[in-house]
Amino acid sequence: MSELVSRIMQEMTLASLKRGRKYVIQNVNSADPDIQRLMVLGLVEGAEVELASAAIGGDPIEFRMFGNAISLRREHAQQFAVTAAGEGG
Repeated sequence: MSELVSRIMQEMTLASLKRGRKYVIQNVNSADPDIQRLMVLGLVEGAEVELASAAIGGDPIEFRMFGNAISLRREHAQQFAVTAAGEGG
């Protein structure tokens, strides 16, 4: 496992957000082509996201960003490390 992947797994990720708070993407594990496609949609470092909802069982997860909604599989959401908005990083 790469150092970046290990570090992201220890940090808060899109898969572990709490409803009602805004977060900023800090790091992205872009090795997977699926993740690269999500980055084209705006899931990049510095983007502000908010948990909108999750399906029963927690997968997929819906996020709001730039006034739009996007749903991700939990396995993909774990590839985006975040911090709470306003905390820096």
